[in-house]
Amino acid sequence: MATETERAASAPEEYDLIIIGAGSGNTIPSPELADRSIAIVDDGERFGGTCLNVGCIPTKMYARPADLAHELRAGDRLGMRADGLALDWAAVRERTYGRIDPISDGGEEYRAAGEPNTTLVRETVRFTGREVDGRHELVSASGRVLRGRDVVIAAGSRPRELDAVPLGGRVVTNAEALRLESLPERVIVIGGGAVASEFASIFSGFGAEVVQLNRSMPLRSVDPDVSATFCRVAAWDIRCGVEVVASTAVDDGVRLELSDGTALDAGLVLVGVGRVPNSDRLDAAAAGIDLHDDGRIAVDAHQRVLRDGAPVAGLWALGDVSSEHQLKHVANEEARIVAANLVAAATGAPLRRNELGPVPTAVFTSPEVAAFGDSLDAARERGIDAFAVRHDYAWTAWGWALADETSFCKLVVERGSGRLVGAQIIGPDAAILIQPLVQAASLGHPVRGLARAQYWPHPAATEVVENALLKAEEELDREPADPADPARPAEETRD
Repeated sequence: MATETERAASAPEEYDLIIIGAGSGNTIPSPELADRSIAIVDDGERFGGTCLNVGCIPTKMYARPADLAHELRAGDRLGMRADGLALDWAAVRERTYGRIDPISDGGEEYRAAGEPNTTLVRETVRFTGREVDGRHELVSASGRVLRGRDVVIAAGSRPRELDAVPLGGRVVTNAEALRLESLPERVIVIGGGAVASEFASIFSGFGAEVVQLNRSMPLRSVDPDVSATFCRVAAWDIRCGVEVVASTAVDDGVRLELSDGTALDAGLVLVGVGRVPNSDRLDAAAAGIDLHDDGRIAVDAHQRVLRDGAPVAGLWALGDVSSEHQLKHVANEEARIVAANLVAAATGAPLRRNELGPVPTAVFTSPEVAAFGDSLDAARERGIDAFAVRHDYAWTAWGWALADETSFCKLVVERGSGRLVGAQIIGPDAAILIQPLVQAASLGHPVRGLARAQYWPHPAATEVVENALLKAEEELDREPADPADPARPAEETRD
């Protein structure tokens, strides 16, 4: 970090707009902003943000072949044999980054030289806490002083570290795992969220022996039935209720000491225990910016940064650094809101609000999981008079074709209004099947009429959703009953 003397010697660079982060923030420059001087600041090893380089996109390019391998190895139920099946890790890595790296390189080259109004700054920056002539001031690691009338904080997040398992060597995060030269025979994955579960599924699909360690249950943010089913049918070893208390490097990898008194050895350990907003690296607190308890930057409904509870003129934030949803589709929508409001603020037009919802999430494991909204327990805790219905893949013709005895769709519906409060799906194509339910909930359409207002291709996977909706309608049409009445319909019905 530069000294105060070095910073004083650096002539301030003044911009109309400074964007910190080249993930979703990189989508903000547009023809509507062509008359503004813009600086894009990014200190990532590769240009383009987490999703492009080490997150959503490359992970799915590994998840697809891994999922096929899982299916083939379990093909006995379909009359298939996959003797000698092997996946080529190096080949998949080359295919993945042969596609992604040119996009990253091209994006960086374009931002560096493609537009006359744009300057690329490939450094870490932090707020100084000063505002000069209405411009927010930042200083870079080399001492460059940047001042912007508008500053968009899109700095993202980073993997959370564990004191008991220091990173380095054969202890990695998802970022290093994707570019491994080869995969060891045994891998331990620490964590139970989306990142940890996806990598456990990928490593297992590629033939490694995998142990996934969880303090509680994996995917605990979804319905408990989904989490329990995931634990039961996953092709790898999932252990719940254990923590790592110490780690030691050994000749062939890493040894982990666990809270239950046991120890595990593996050639690789992946730490996937959540992510930390990068607000601390920006000295956001020192600049007086309001922070949530978990370090996220506080924003209002227009994505304006807050200070002492009030919006700060010219400061905006989006994505993982401020959002409770660490999801690319959420960050992209927030970037669209910020882009629109940068124009609106300059013209005096009304600002656009962030009111899109609900937020769907998908976990690309084997089995796949998708969900939005509340589980039945969560809905009731919020005081909603709700019920749940479930329809299994096995009760549809497509489920017969899959020989699937474990996957299902579950809906949580408010009594009376028929409002769709939440939905959870575990099974093939869950991320696709959830979308018509997201659409209905987003548009405020009750479940009544949704099933019979359209054709559902037969026999297709979507009939799982169709039949779940019909069950919900049946429950809504029943006469109200005393909750203590033993004849009251069950909260979950099955055909």
